[in-house]
Amino acid sequence: MKIQQVRLTPVAIPDVPLVNTKGVHQAVFLRTIIEIETNEGLIGIGESYGGARALNGMRQAADALIGLDPFHLNELRRRVESALPNAGGINAPTMLTQHQVVDAVYSAFEIPLLDIQGKFLGRPVCDLLGGAVRDSVGFSGYLFYKFAKPVDYRGEDLFGEVMTPQALVDEAKELVDSYGFDSLKLKGGVLEPKLEIETMQMLRDAFPESPLRIDPMGAWRVPTALGVCDAIGDILEYLEDPVRGMDAMAELASQTEVPLATNLVVVEFEQVVEAFKNGAVQIILSDHHYWRGATGSMHLGEFCRAGGLGISMHSNTHLGISLAAMVHVAAATPNLTYDCDTHYPWTLHDIIKGGKLKIDNGRIQVPEGPGLGVEIDPIALAEFHEFYLAQNLRDREDTDEMRKYIPDYERVVPRW
Repeated sequence: MKIQQVRLTPVAIPDVPLVNTKGVHQAVFLRTIIEIETNEGLIGIGESYGGARALNGMRQAADALIGLDPFHLNELRRRVESALPNAGGINAPTMLTQHQVVDAVYSAFEIPLLDIQGKFLGRPVCDLLGGAVRDSVGFSGYLFYKFAKPVDYRGEDLFGEVMTPQALVDEAKELVDSYGFDSLKLKGGVLEPKLEIETMQMLRDAFPESPLRIDPMGAWRVPTALGVCDAIGDILEYLEDPVRGMDAMAELASQTEVPLATNLVVVEFEQVVEAFKNGAVQIILSDHHYWRGATGSMHLGEFCRAGGLGISMHSNTHLGISLAAMVHVAAATPNLTYDCDTHYPWTLHDIIKGGKLKIDNGRIQVPEGPGLGVEIDPIALAEFHEFYLAQNLRDREDTDEMRKYIPDYERVVPRW
């Protein structure tokens, strides 16, 4: 069995103006849908980033996959690296961390190959990763401060404007009522720290049994973060990326008992070793889009187990193929004991048959059937590809988008 064709279809999906420390989400988010077909007619599917650098990398490497045995993942890695020498990073300059093009492209192609393997063997992807240790995966309700959606932006304005602690708690109540989330995570670094402390305290009052997290994306300096730890550390499951950079995280960790998590300062295997040596973090968030696919994410789980570190799972704005892959990886990672992140409730659209995956009591069942267990809806794929072609947008730029709401906005990280 050999690969004979690789199809890459970029799509644009209406997004919501969710605010973070570097800006706000644009009117749409971009994804790339991958289809890899073999000479035996099996088609594996995947979903990855839609920004220009990642998409161009996938396009440059696609021809190198022709003739590859879908089971030969080591050869996939070699071919991607050969096709993309000195490719650099995928992220725009305003992003707060960097991922390598070769890692993102390898990851984008590995998932469809695992889908093919599963379909060929009649087994789910989680079985290829060692077997599921749980039949469903827990997810955290992802809370955002947000602007009201401009009237000329396509799509529904979920929750309207949410820029106060009370509005955020009201948002949380609706998400919990709709999806049954047990744990809750706030994307912080938006309001002044004292208001975000108030928000977390109000969340604790509203949800006295729920594990709570906050992620200010490096918006705070170490003294500010220490103040937050003193104020609300006793109600936090963990504090994610409160300060920017490995050194600042290590400094903070040395002065607080609050567990620190990251998806910004540890994004490569070498950084796991560094973080362990200096005690910078206690929990690492995996992500199959840049941790060298599903197999790399499993390796990360073993790194964390060996080092006594916790592991959870990071989310980007994604669709159902990506979410299905997340569920398979999480189901097969024994020491992934924290609920995973997901942006999935924030989009009302998908390109998989049967509509969106169901979140019930804050959990998603491992998809049944061989491979990923989901299939592409060709009509929806065509619709959102046409929407992509109609957009004058080929990369994510949260800071420029913010100036549509606050014209004199300046991106400053850390801000407080």
